Amino acid sequence: MDTVHSGGDNAGVRPDPGSVTESSSWVRPLYVALLTTAAVTGLSYLLPLVGFADYAATAVGMGFFAAAYWVALRHDENVVRHYGLSLGGLLEPRAIEVRRVVSDGARAIGWGLALAVVFLPPFWVGYAYWWKPPQDFSPALFRPLLDDAPGQLLVIALPEEAFYRGYLQRAFDDVWKPRLRIFGADIGFGLVASAALFAVGHLLTEPHPNRLAVFFPALVFGWLRARTGGIGAGVVFHALCNLFASFLARSYGFLA
Repeated sequence: MDTVHSGGDNAGVRPDPGSVTESSSWVRPLYVALLTTAAVTGLSYLLPLVGFADYAATAVGMGFFAAAYWVALRHDENVVRHYGLSLGGLLEPRAIEVRRVVSDGARAIGWGLALAVVFLPPFWVGYAYWWKPPQDFSPALFRPLLDDAPGQLLVIALPEEAFYRGYLQRAFDDVWKPRLRIFGADIGFGLVASAALFAVGHLLTEPHPNRLAVFFPALVFGWLRARTGGIGAGVVFHALCNLFASFLARSYGFLA
């Protein structure tokens, strides 16, 4: 939920030399990404085999969050802010400032809702065109979505954004400096690389070419990360995208 003004990522704030060492190579973040992807992919297949299928998504989310903790969150607040993981100070190792949490949280929600208004209507059109629904649209009940919302926000969106947009995108940006400014966000190859690894990770956990389509919303999540200076807005928008896709699937008869 961090914004640039509040020090979420703060392009102008550099980590203390003693608390984080910025690598001049892309090898370390790539290695971390591959190792984390292998671990969560293994969990996604292993748990159903041993009778814990209902816990697979939670385990994958915990895997991503554990990786983000190891590479960033266990360090001091300068490192946490460098990787945009402060969430208004909630994840910093210091006293929580309620005013900052509320302010940054409101901005994150505002950004997430604004992007939802822009992108979800055309997504609906593309969804109907691509999937050729077996029945006409009949609005699904909102109660299942409300039940799913906490899980989508905390178990899926937050861990994935913390790892891919918080740590990985910034780690790549430390090596490949952003060179383009698009709608107020400085972006570069790091955004593309992290989005590609995000898509590959989804493909490995469910081997179907359609899973690679998450590359495109990942570009938007990455833009939000660069534009707002933190992962909060991306977490909100990510969760809204997943919930809207679930709503459409239920409304068109793909899901009960």
